[in-house]
Amino acid sequence: MSYQVLARKWRPKSFGSLVGQDHVVQALTNALSQQRLHHAYLFTGTRGVGKTTLSRILAKSLNCATGITATPCGECEACRAIDIGRYVDYVEMDAASNRGIADMVSLLEQAIYAPSSGRFKVYMIDEVHMLTKEAFNAMLKTLEEPPAHVKFILATTDPQKVPVTILSRCLQFNLRQMASSTITAHLQDILGQEQLPFEPPALQLIARAASGSMRDALSLTDQAIAYGNQSVRESDVRSMLGAIDQSYLYELLRALIANDAASLLNIAQQMESRSIGFESALNDLAALLHLLAVAQYSPQAIADDHPERQTLLNLASQLSAEMLQLYYQICILGHRDIGLAPDAYAGFTMTLLRLLAFKADAMTPSAAPATGGGNTSEGAPRGNAGGGARAALAQSRQAAVASEPAPTITAKPALAATEPLTTATLATPAPAAELPPVTVNTAMPDIEQIPQQAFSQPVVANAATSQAWDGNWRALVENHLSKLGLVRALAQNCELVSFDADAMTLRIGEAHKHLASANYLEKLNSALSSHFGRRLKLEIVIGQEANTPARQLAVEKAELQDQATDAIMADRFVQGLMQEMGATIVPNSIKPLH
Repeated sequence: MSYQVLARKWRPKSFGSLVGQDHVVQALTNALSQQRLHHAYLFTGTRGVGKTTLSRILAKSLNCATGITATPCGECEACRAIDIGRYVDYVEMDAASNRGIADMVSLLEQAIYAPSSGRFKVYMIDEVHMLTKEAFNAMLKTLEEPPAHVKFILATTDPQKVPVTILSRCLQFNLRQMASSTITAHLQDILGQEQLPFEPPALQLIARAASGSMRDALSLTDQAIAYGNQSVRESDVRSMLGAIDQSYLYELLRALIANDAASLLNIAQQMESRSIGFESALNDLAALLHLLAVAQYSPQAIADDHPERQTLLNLASQLSAEMLQLYYQICILGHRDIGLAPDAYAGFTMTLLRLLAFKADAMTPSAAPATGGGNTSEGAPRGNAGGGARAALAQSRQAAVASEPAPTITAKPALAATEPLTTATLATPAPAAELPPVTVNTAMPDIEQIPQQAFSQPVVANAATSQAWDGNWRALVENHLSKLGLVRALAQNCELVSFDADAMTLRIGEAHKHLASANYLEKLNSALSSHFGRRLKLEIVIGQEANTPARQLAVEKAELQDQATDAIMADRFVQGLMQEMGATIVPNSIKPLH
């Protein structure tokens, strides 16, 4: 007898032997036991998860000689004929090759006749989403009210393409992709009955490569048996899988961690010589980075029997969470843009070098601010012409804050006259339309003191606490709570009322009280306790805030805008353009540079 592949030889013949789809098996078993039979079923799911198998088992359950049952005997003529595909009242139609209206009309014309030998005529239409619009329309009425002896079973890998008018006439069951552990256990059972030696790590590699498809796993197992000469060994499976083997991904990450550009390019050349697809490689690398991120936050989420569990944990310990997120984004964008590269190799290597460049950038300490306008403050983009001004402004603000006993900000720093801090766009009238818009930079005068009456009374603090913290709530929010998202927004809209060694009271206005949820309060309390090195009792009252960091910032921005407008309007060059050339200032184009 000729050899029968494992996927066909071990196709489940009853609901009890079907693995990985318990939710569907339970629903169909209960329906058959209670004789609550629908006239149309729709099975959806990716390849190799059991759609056709379920259809055949359901057909046997409906036509078994023992009666309608959830446990067909498997021995009667109907059961045996359905198993080998020769039962006259069970018809499987491939909609990919029989998709037209003529094919559908022919099937429906046959459906009106009574079954030849069985209890029901069962029509299974595979890949039903491939039918034409006309074919779908032709079957609508029959699918809604078929003859009593007809059952329809539809199967598809893409339910989104099935018209809603068809979906509404069917009971829909979504078949899940099978877990790697389920596939591994099933392969162990099959190889045990086949009396073939195997290594469990080899089956785990096959299960992972199958991507949730039992049929793919059995086909790969057949290939591994042939490759390993009637045995399934880990080394053989790794060699057989070739492009699916992910050892090169770990080599790339190790070279990246070591800052070894030569090794990165060498690995890329090896991958090219092995004809590994660079697009799929970037996709696999992003998937690996996802696993590493999961391993960082929840090591127990990586299964104990995962073949590379220890390798994943080791790599996860060598990369920061921030770098992992950045690497993942770079790989996703590299995968998206690889089609725009001169060739796939160039796109892949540029993505690797981009990963390396960001790692080197992250490892380089920020340079201390130097004199001149080219300074950059911490976190500012390189080459930003306004970085020096921002650094000077921050230093002046810190100096002003340190000299004040209360957290209210009483003065703003004076800025160097040589630093351009205002821009405006001038538009010329129609006769000079060919001239480009003119951008004018002028120097800002010193920023005046903020009126004291805009703020509330100074904060009262214990002497012991004031030695460690001067009560400057705004500086605390900007310097130590800047990475807390909406929690920072809560802090910015709060005013410090009082504080001591063990407690702190904040006030928030009615307009922002929605920010003071229990979750955000707990996070803010944790951040403050972490900063001060002791557990604080945080209390927030609702009232009319006056001296919040958000309001202080708004006042400063408004004054900057007003002074920028005054500086532009008083500039002689601007006045000359307006008088001699008829230029006008474009509305809302005046922006202070700060």
